[in-house]
Amino acid sequence: MKGKNRTLGILLSILICIIIMYLCTMSGISAISLQDASRIIAHEFLHLNVSMEGISNGSILIIRDVRLPRVILGFVAGASLAVCGAGFQGIFKNPMADPFVLGVSSGAALGAAIGIVFHLNTSLPGMSGTMILAFAGAFLTIGLVYNISKVGKKLPVATLLLSGIAVSQTLSAAMSVLMILNKQSMDQIMFWTMGSLNGKGWNQTLMVLPYVLVGMILLFSSARELDIILTGEDTAVQLGVNVEFLKKKVLFACTLITAAVISVTGIIGFVGLVVPHMVRMIAGPKHHVLMPLSLLFGGTFLIICDTAARSMVAWEIPVGIITSLCGGPFFIYLLRQMKKNG
Repeated sequence: MKGKNRTLGILLSILICIIIMYLCTMSGISAISLQDASRIIAHEFLHLNVSMEGISNGSILIIRDVRLPRVILGFVAGASLAVCGAGFQGIFKNPMADPFVLGVSSGAALGAAIGIVFHLNTSLPGMSGTMILAFAGAFLTIGLVYNISKVGKKLPVATLLLSGIAVSQTLSAAMSVLMILNKQSMDQIMFWTMGSLNGKGWNQTLMVLPYVLVGMILLFSSARELDIILTGEDTAVQLGVNVEFLKKKVLFACTLITAAVISVTGIIGFVGLVVPHMVRMIAGPKHHVLMPLSLLFGGTFLIICDTAARSMVAWEIPVGIITSLCGGPFFIYLLRQMKKNG
């Protein structure tokens, strides 16, 4: 994708994303007309002088405090997971890498399970006890994987991946034991691991944003080095890239973002795996294009899935189920296309 086409493509993607976010905010089981919802947004958020006659307080609360923060959080979560997936696939040079490849999700799930089982009441603004333990579990897991993997001052990629798989399986087994010993909490733990935006509002959205912004700055500033490292670590070193520092930088940024997101939403699979592949097919492997488009595509994909999850039936479907139903077949299609193209 060349310069002019790249800029046009990103601008078009931003426009489409804004339109989809607007339409998803309008959509839901509660009967609020498109006109009334538009007037609510114009009055409450754009502070325009529009008439609110005939609009109930309930409709205002649904749009202002339920749907809009949920759509924004969905976009942030999807964008974050997709960009982290692109970063991990670049640093590991492995198309199967995703934000959960090093066991972050398993650590967060175990932390959340402990919080659910013991009914932890400690909380911070925007974070329940379960969220705090999920965040801590994710970071403790990556710290363990890092210390197991490092050899001197180096961090071998193959060892890092294998350590991540081993630690992930161990923590998943520990969570299974915890569920068996506490069957009364099993349904709640299972629902958390499926991922959901249900009940999330402005507090959770604002809590996640600082971590996501810091991580995104670190990842986007690494785009050039990630392009170079695709040619091989030895070549990257000869071209002046501090490969070991880059690995640690990407690892920290992706862990920070992923831990913050899944501590709030639970585990939402396939977004970080499928979206970067899809964008790579359209725009190529250059990270200064891949990451912005992954951000837009990932956020849009997740809010569409979440809108379907809360609109298709009268009860809430965990959004992680919808992303897996969409992402699994699409990923199989991508694999078939790659096989066909050699």
